[in-house]
Amino acid sequence: MPSAATSEHAEPAAGVRRTLSPARRAWGRFRQHHLALASAVILAVLVLASALAPVISRYDPDAASLDILAPPGPEHPLGTDDVGRDLLSRLLHAGRISLSVGFGAAVLTVVLGVLVGATAGYYGGRVDALLSALVNVMLAIPILPLALVLSSFVRTNLAFVILIIGGLSWPAVARIIRAEFLSLREREFVEAARVLGAGSGRIIFVHILPNTLAPIIVAATLQVANAILLESALSFLGYGVQPPQASWGNMLQDAQRYLRTVPALAVYPGALISLTVISINFLGDGLREALDPRLQV
Repeated sequence: MPSAATSEHAEPAAGVRRTLSPARRAWGRFRQHHLALASAVILAVLVLASALAPVISRYDPDAASLDILAPPGPEHPLGTDDVGRDLLSRLLHAGRISLSVGFGAAVLTVVLGVLVGATAGYYGGRVDALLSALVNVMLAIPILPLALVLSSFVRTNLAFVILIIGGLSWPAVARIIRAEFLSLREREFVEAARVLGAGSGRIIFVHILPNTLAPIIVAATLQVANAILLESALSFLGYGVQPPQASWGNMLQDAQRYLRTVPALAVYPGALISLTVISINFLGDGLREALDPRLQV
């Protein structure tokens, strides 16, 4: 028969489980998604390795040498490319560029998407109709051909690539945020804020927007993967980040001539692009399951 002391200790424990914060419940759900957790670790390693590129590899990524197309060895762990540049160093420094484009474009995409979606969803009426028409038109145009057209007019650099990708990718985020605002703007807490005299800006950014953080976080995560893929495609076609600055995409472009003779030149950047994008997608799935209120019990 359990003692009174045991019962007293059991009740608070049960109470603790019942009063877990939403953040802790979300973390608990995320930990159960093993692929997402592993993907988060992989991404952390990739980001850290890229950030520490000068420490990990002592070679200048743009320094040519006479040791052309050398196989992996003690001096060059992954070998060298067609002008004698160390592949490990170039891959790590290229990761800096590709990841910077991914995160930078995702931030710009989310900012623009949130502003347009929040405005359309909150005000409704003609404002919603006009902005929704703009979103639908942009969604109907394939991003890659439009990005190629825009890139052809200017010699692209890192900032311009981020601007193009972020400036063309926001409509998908805007549609998500608009739907969230349409469902939240008639809630009781919004009506209470109006009664208390809160202006539209305060209601949008202080009362409604914090309640849309879950879909924003998920959308931002997936936009990083989309931006990395788009940058890789642009660079592969010669319209993205320009040599000698290395990105995974233009490393693939440089490797085209050696696909039969030295396939490793294409395998390494291709594998890193695939690993990064797949990891981000699994991470996005895990965040969606963790942050969706309908899945939290």
